[in-house]
Amino acid sequence: MKTHNTIYMGKHLFSLAFLGARPTLTALPLLTLLFFGCTDFVEVDPPKNILIAETVFDQPATVESALANLYHDMREQGMVSGGTGLTTGLGIYADELEYYGTNADFSQMYLHGVHAGNSTVSEWWRQAYHIIYSANDIIKGVELSDSLTEEEKNRFKGQSLFVRAYIHSLLTQLFGNVPYIATTDYQENNQVSRTPEDQVMEYIIRDLEEASDLLSGIGSLSDERVLPDHYAVKALLARMYLHAENWEEADAMATKLIGAFGLEPDLDKVFLKGSPETIWQLKAGNSPRNTREAVQFIIQAIPGQDYALSENLMSNFEVGDQRWDHWVGSMSDAENTTTLYYPFKYKADLNEEESVEYSIVFRLAEQYLIRAEARLRSGEIDGARSDLDAIRNRAGLADMAEAGENALMDAIVHERRMELFAERGHRWFDLKRTGMAGQIMSQAKANWKDTDLLFPIPESELETNPNLAPQNNGY
Repeated sequence: MKTHNTIYMGKHLFSLAFLGARPTLTALPLLTLLFFGCTDFVEVDPPKNILIAETVFDQPATVESALANLYHDMREQGMVSGGTGLTTGLGIYADELEYYGTNADFSQMYLHGVHAGNSTVSEWWRQAYHIIYSANDIIKGVELSDSLTEEEKNRFKGQSLFVRAYIHSLLTQLFGNVPYIATTDYQENNQVSRTPEDQVMEYIIRDLEEASDLLSGIGSLSDERVLPDHYAVKALLARMYLHAENWEEADAMATKLIGAFGLEPDLDKVFLKGSPETIWQLKAGNSPRNTREAVQFIIQAIPGQDYALSENLMSNFEVGDQRWDHWVGSMSDAENTTTLYYPFKYKADLNEEESVEYSIVFRLAEQYLIRAEARLRSGEIDGARSDLDAIRNRAGLADMAEAGENALMDAIVHERRMELFAERGHRWFDLKRTGMAGQIMSQAKANWKDTDLLFPIPESELETNPNLAPQNNGY
């Protein structure tokens, strides 16, 4: 590799483009990739020597460390994290969670008074493009490498394309038209404008289809499913095809995954790290450690809690739904006058003798619900009902009664809500995608406005790069 301007220094990888110019989208830190805790994350030793540009992408272990850092960063901060990511942020923005905390940014989300200067929203944007830039850097380095084998190039590029597509998929759902960044040219990126949402979707699907081709035939990249392989790519493709209303392809992708994985019959084991229905998950940090989701949601005392499940969500559980018993916890105050309910999918404290839970990003139950909807939209009512029943039966519920298309669609939306609650914003994205947001949210939130369908472009980004204008309506 002769022209890729990157240098490793100990455990740090710097992009030389940053040394004399502003980073991509003005929001990227000078440190492109920081290796802290990555060895335990993917059991790969980070580089220990200073490596010059000619050899950075010649060693598989070095590239694996760079990729490990991407997954580490997603787990620890930004939209994908279990701390201040979409699970909590969109949970309180929609009608899943009540918020009792004092964080001003989250209070804005909960009360639907988000400002363009909201620092959490700004961090979602900044971290997302940091990850995207890093993925592009790996793609470029791998393509220029003279020493990596073809299989290694395919594996590393496929993972990086997946990451790029996944992060862009979240960005466009939050902000609408967003820049689709596929280069490490900082001068180009600093002047980038926003790409129409439908074109972003095309780019996402294009990247995923290429990633699927690159990773097919390689097999699972990790026994613990902590590295995105061709199955993870198919899971995101199925989701994107559903959003694009390509019912045939959504059905096909979900079918491949349903044939390769199985639902975990024991609800208490669905979110354990060895669950057979997990397609991709983010491994815990320096062992022993579990998920931030458990720490965020498990109420230890009242008062003192930050989150609780909304009364609206709790009232929608059907009688006999075992998910209430296994995935919902409760806590009462000292006087036993107030009882609050919380997500109890992840049950382990952050530190234990052994990490027993990882943060799941894709799991099989979603694929059943994707296929159910895709089949219904294609007129396959019996097939749609069968997929819906697979999820209902696992929850201890009876088969769906005979129903017409409209009633069955309502049942699928309901089942998605009850199955996927407190998991990375599914509820909010479903309300948007199905056109139900205005109807539902106007009743759930006193300050709801139709312009709340999109978040504001961070004002700091607009000030630095006027090409990102205009600001989203309502801000």
